[in-house]
Amino acid sequence: MDIIRNFLAVLVATIPFLAASPASGQAPSSQIKLTTVVIDPGHGGKDAGCISPSGKTMEKTVVLDIATKLAEKIRSGCPDVNVVMTRDDDTFVELQGRADIANKAKANLFISIHVNSVDGKRTGPNGYSVHILGQYTSKKKDLYAGNMDVVRRENSVIMLEDDYTTKYEGFNPSDPESYIFMNLMRNSFLEQSFKFAKFVDEEMRGGAIKTSRGISQDPFYVLWRTAMPAVLVECGFMSNPTDREALITSKGKDRIASDLYDAFVKYKKEYDGVPASTSPAPAKKPVETKPAEAADTVETKPAEKESVVSEDAVLYGIQVLVSSREMKSSDPFFKGYEFRRFKTGKLFKYLILCSNDLSEVKKSFSTVKSSYPDSFIVKSENGELTRVK
Repeated sequence: MDIIRNFLAVLVATIPFLAASPASGQAPSSQIKLTTVVIDPGHGGKDAGCISPSGKTMEKTVVLDIATKLAEKIRSGCPDVNVVMTRDDDTFVELQGRADIANKAKANLFISIHVNSVDGKRTGPNGYSVHILGQYTSKKKDLYAGNMDVVRRENSVIMLEDDYTTKYEGFNPSDPESYIFMNLMRNSFLEQSFKFAKFVDEEMRGGAIKTSRGISQDPFYVLWRTAMPAVLVECGFMSNPTDREALITSKGKDRIASDLYDAFVKYKKEYDGVPASTSPAPAKKPVETKPAEAADTVETKPAEKESVVSEDAVLYGIQVLVSSREMKSSDPFFKGYEFRRFKTGKLFKYLILCSNDLSEVKKSFSTVKSSYPDSFIVKSENGELTRVK
């Protein structure tokens, strides 16, 4: 019951923002502008976040530097935008408090900045990743198993707070059942959050951190409690020597901030429906780093032209996305896969690896699942899609 009351409180807080947000797939009204952005440097104070192997570099310091640089760039380049920081010094801010700051400011966008890491002596995992709110089902049936370690780590910050069990009404970052109700809120700002996440992923490619680990949906508490489009960026791995080298240098942190700024300008321009009034951010300079070990990737075949499926086609495929927009095959979301697009009412459903042979689709499903955790197999018959169990 505590979790249900928690969900209803978020729903009530969200309704005014839904009314003010641009409708998905529609051009925003000229009266709707992106006027406020909240930048959230993760951790702080008694919460150091990830720590380098030497113990000299802490996540809380790195992300504050990046966030401060980003705030300065937005204030300079987009003077019509109010920039709010959840913290601007080495202060501990409660997880709920970060969301409260964003909601009180009636922000149009929430950007949470973090640094990733892995435990033990592993140094191979590297790259940046971009996260938006997504669901979590049950233990051993986790749709986001690949990211739950980082989700639990970021959410476990609440355990540093006084009387967190009462304050968070039973939410336990280690209990799978605590994540179930996040699924009910995940679609409210999904398209707008994904849109900004896509811009971030595009702008950061080839920057200070060379490797993209892609965009994923994950149940971060701070994203759930913010009543607006929200994105959490893991800027790189503290545990990886090459990533760490970029994260600790002024040049590397400035490049990350510049990439985030460019993503923000693109998003604002689309949100406002008119070119954003901006002055250019400082020119990006190449960041020289040692070659990083490649992150785990999924092999894909080259993209081909997308196709709209005729209603009399009968086949199986893996559904990876539902959107109100007509996506192009070149969109990085599809990672090089050819897709087929089904139109259902005002929505488009996107299927990859389509075949008349269900067994062939099932063979590929486990591989696709690692890149698209929310995907599932469907059957198209007489123009209707049904889920294959």
